[in-house]
Amino acid sequence: MDWDKLKSFHAAAEAGSLTAAADTLGLSQSALSRQITALEEQLGIKLFHRHARGLLLTEPGKLLYRAAHDISAKVALAEAMVADSRDKPSGDLRVTAPTALGAIWLAPRLAAFNAAYPDIRIRLLLDDHEIDIANLEAECAIRPWASTQNDLVQRKLMQVPQHLYASRGYLQKRGVPASPADLDDHSFVQYGPPSMAPIPNLDWGTRLGRAEGQSPREAIIEANTINAVMKAAEAGLGIASLPDYVARENEKLVRVLPEIEGPVFEVYFVYPEELRGSSRISVFRDFLISEAKSWAG
Repeated sequence: MDWDKLKSFHAAAEAGSLTAAADTLGLSQSALSRQITALEEQLGIKLFHRHARGLLLTEPGKLLYRAAHDISAKVALAEAMVADSRDKPSGDLRVTAPTALGAIWLAPRLAAFNAAYPDIRIRLLLDDHEIDIANLEAECAIRPWASTQNDLVQRKLMQVPQHLYASRGYLQKRGVPASPADLDDHSFVQYGPPSMAPIPNLDWGTRLGRAEGQSPREAIIEANTINAVMKAAEAGLGIASLPDYVARENEKLVRVLPEIEGPVFEVYFVYPEELRGSSRISVFRDFLISEAKSWAG
């Protein structure tokens, strides 16, 4: 079976649409469609049901997808091992992280990594949902939660406190709360719905100072990314409980009730067991550990 055709099929099955798969592979939609049609003709079976909402795998297509997924993971591992056989660390390194952690904390630090290792090309994949690194959809991850998979290696990078933050304009208009009880007179911005938050207890600020069993304060606005919560707080919509890696270095925000710290959580660097000896992983891990220590002070 031709690997190019199989790779095209696998990408289309992963994406659920020809357009998204073509973008991923850097092909035109028509070229990708021809590859899949040729594979279907070669096998004598229909792999997809095509409908207005995208692509739906047929039963034979599901069987082939499982096999192609395993092959894709093995090819990715082989490519990673070849990259690490060179004399010095080089090649692509696919890194995944949640959107806020990746965009606000990690991305600005990558210039220093590039200066130290110019032959490593970082491919940053930001997603609040967990990307499967066991199957090498990415080669390593930075996550604000511990891994539950036994075949992954993880190293704690840092502990992250949370605090309440608001814009100066908001506090000038509404006043600065002096105690948790004063928060009842203020507007709140929060991650929502809280049950879907990538980090537990992001809504702790709405419950601060409330008696056990009392309902939390109702937020004036909810947003489903931490980055959006931060931007809403910057705009003066209200007080937000935010991880310090998002807000501590943000000049547009100031701490509210700075002596009160919210729930602390840990951030981990995670990678597959098969890449334990990877030079690219090792230098990136050591860089992150150094940056995390500097950030934590």
